[in-house]
Amino acid sequence: MTELTHVDGEGRARMVDVSAKAETTRIAVAAGELVTTAEVIRLVRADGMPKADVLSTARIAGIAGAKKTSELIPLCHQLALSSVKVEFGFTETSITVEATAKTRGQTGVEMEALTAVAVAGLTLHDMVKAIDPAATMNGVRLLTKDGGKRGHWTRESDPAPESGTAPNTFDTTRAAAVLVASTGGAAGTRPDTTGPVIEQWLRDRDFEVRGPLVYADADIAAGIDDARTGSPALIISTGGTGASPTDATPEATLAVLTRELPGIAEAIRTKGLEKTPHASLSRGVAGLTGRTVIVNLPGSPGGVKDGLAVLDPIIDHLLAQVAGGGMHDD
Repeated sequence: MTELTHVDGEGRARMVDVSAKAETTRIAVAAGELVTTAEVIRLVRADGMPKADVLSTARIAGIAGAKKTSELIPLCHQLALSSVKVEFGFTETSITVEATAKTRGQTGVEMEALTAVAVAGLTLHDMVKAIDPAATMNGVRLLTKDGGKRGHWTRESDPAPESGTAPNTFDTTRAAAVLVASTGGAAGTRPDTTGPVIEQWLRDRDFEVRGPLVYADADIAAGIDDARTGSPALIISTGGTGASPTDATPEATLAVLTRELPGIAEAIRTKGLEKTPHASLSRGVAGLTGRTVIVNLPGSPGGVKDGLAVLDPIIDHLLAQVAGGGMHDD
């Protein structure tokens, strides 16, 4: 029988001694959702709420909450967090919240990720309560964690919701991440013209989306690791696929692939060649890392448009096959 680690032999609460544990990179992803009304969703998306920028306020609150976890949860250790990210999505009547916490140390960051979600959700409630006092924060839960002796852990699929409750909006089979390789974009000196296009394309097809995650070309390997957090079904990158000395997206992608899907990359180049001979210069690749599909798209708006046109008729079938379903066409 597994013992409770925060209780000593005499049944008293204790802070676990982690001094003998190895220092490893620890990552945790948590999620939840604020269930509200369609009117609130419309106002939040249009930045029309009376309490200023709702999502920015909730994001800052979630990050601050993660930093103060050891003050709020009495037996948690103080951690030097290397990163906390809070992302939001929308359904017709809910705002989804996802938080990713990272550190390198001797204990995990699950509670920091969960606290970020809870505090961000409560802040959302505070921001919308004037219009919908009946809003509810539901389903705060851990999705994945990495690091330590146990390595990778992923939450099993949540059971079907009872009648009248909100569905699980973080179905990993419809989770996606958008990754942008742009040194200027990461420095804030160049606008991101392709990431938002991919994000909207995914949302139009009912994906839950993280990003755009913008990384300098030199840091794109770290960007791919970030995009893989939570094991999304799909990662679409844009940029860094050419012949410039700084273009490194294909190499960073190949380093994590377990299986290549060369036909997709070739179809994207072929589609681009219908518009410009420069499409032949793209070195983008596609493939699988575990059960996550990664596709590299060029960094130009036209190249992204062509790539998405190739993916549009095949993406659902591809993801169904990777997940273990989906029939092969005759």
